[in-house]
Amino acid sequence: METQSIATKEINLDQEIKLIDGCFTASEAADVINSVLDIKINFHKLQRLSRTEGNASDVCEYDSERIIKLIDAKHDAKAYFKDARLKGKKLKIESIITIQVQD
Repeated sequence: METQSIATKEINLDQEIKLIDGCFTASEAADVINSVLDIKINFHKLQRLSRTEGNASDVCEYDSERIIKLIDAKHDAKAYFKDARLKGKKLKIESIITIQVQD
């Protein structure tokens, strides 16, 4: 039987995704940021629900704290965008997600 030698290819373990990059009106910026925050809040709510289904005594401290922080960030952002809107300002938003493999 013949064996083939497979050359191993080095894989880049770090990845970057440019998620948001542009200039927005205050209303557009609010829509973008609120959408991202809503997705993260819902993610943690689902994680918390999943954990408590298997173990009703799990208080899900991390997810619960993260939800509170994200909701607070949403309130802060709302005030920021309102101020920018009243002043007729445009907003530049840049967001890069860095992904790294962890052992």
